[in-house]
Amino acid sequence: MKTVRRLIYGEVLTAITLVALGFLSLFFFFDLVDELQYLGKSSGLGSADNIYQIRHALLYVALLIPNHLYELLPISVLIGTIFVMARLAQSSEFTILRTSGLDPWRALRLLLALGAFFVVLSFVVGDYVAPASERAAQLLKARYQGQITIGQTGAWLKEKQAYNNYVVNVKTLTPDNEMKGVQIFEFNNKGLIVSTLQAPLAVFTPEAAWQLSQATRVEFEVPDTAAPAEKARQEAKVTRSTVESFRWPTGLNAEMVSVALLKPDRMGTVDLFNYVRHLEANSQTAQRYEIEFWRKVFYPLSCLVMVMLALPFAYLHFRSGGITGYVFAGVMIGISFFLLNNVFGYVGNLRNWQPWLAAATPGLLYMAVSLGAFGWLVLKR
Repeated sequence: MKTVRRLIYGEVLTAITLVALGFLSLFFFFDLVDELQYLGKSSGLGSADNIYQIRHALLYVALLIPNHLYELLPISVLIGTIFVMARLAQSSEFTILRTSGLDPWRALRLLLALGAFFVVLSFVVGDYVAPASERAAQLLKARYQGQITIGQTGAWLKEKQAYNNYVVNVKTLTPDNEMKGVQIFEFNNKGLIVSTLQAPLAVFTPEAAWQLSQATRVEFEVPDTAAPAEKARQEAKVTRSTVESFRWPTGLNAEMVSVALLKPDRMGTVDLFNYVRHLEANSQTAQRYEIEFWRKVFYPLSCLVMVMLALPFAYLHFRSGGITGYVFAGVMIGISFFLLNNVFGYVGNLRNWQPWLAAATPGLLYMAVSLGAFGWLVLKR
């Protein structure tokens, strides 16, 4: 059995590696071509060191490779496994393995064990390597092309504290992890504005707080609404002050600000979970991020679905030259899986489906299809 395992695993791993390298090379070329339009641009500081050059473009494109690997790993597993299984069937090698004692369930266990390895690899790349490299790529590009921002007004966040509610606006995030154009609006429990705080620059501190520089604070003394109108006008007062440095305690950390400015699918599973909890605690809609969280949970498991889809190809009977059509059909099945996976994410967000259901349904459907094909081609024939 060790010889059979070594044969199948060696062939499949080699094929998957070649397919993944082919895809990554293609995406590397496309990304590099897309970056050529930005060559020669600078961040506006006027220094030659801040000009975006070809070496910066190559580094930026290289930092995108882990994220592409995470996205392409399941389809590479499918294509590589289908190719090996179909080739073994065409050359009758798999028939010899079957006569040597490789029954269908043992073959399925062999491939599922290999798929489990890619599940772990996908999880590690998607949760640790890809988010770190994506953030480094965005900060590199921001250093030479401008700051990280979204739209004209930047990112908006909300936080509930013990006595008051806060709405925060951050226009841009610099490569040095500094926030520019910060506005903080404070409301009491009745929904009335208490104060506003504006600062051109703010930084994160280790003590769960923001340190704002040259902050302008405007405080509104709200009168008692039960008081007469004349007295209320007399009690109303606005106080304006400017401080060199202002410390604002908050639970909004750098990761939360980053995700508001970047795509949620670039976050790790734990970070997404914490951000969803933050949104729910502040009575904000978290449907989009919940779907992304469950997609991050179920996405690595799609490698198991891919190897299950590939196994029936080992039990087909190929004529000369007929292997290409079957491999192409398998590739189209894999592509349709990813299209359906994305469609269910958008539809689930629009129709307000249960997040885990919207994320898990495509995998469950294709797992049912693969088990049906396995039962019909392997067990019934």
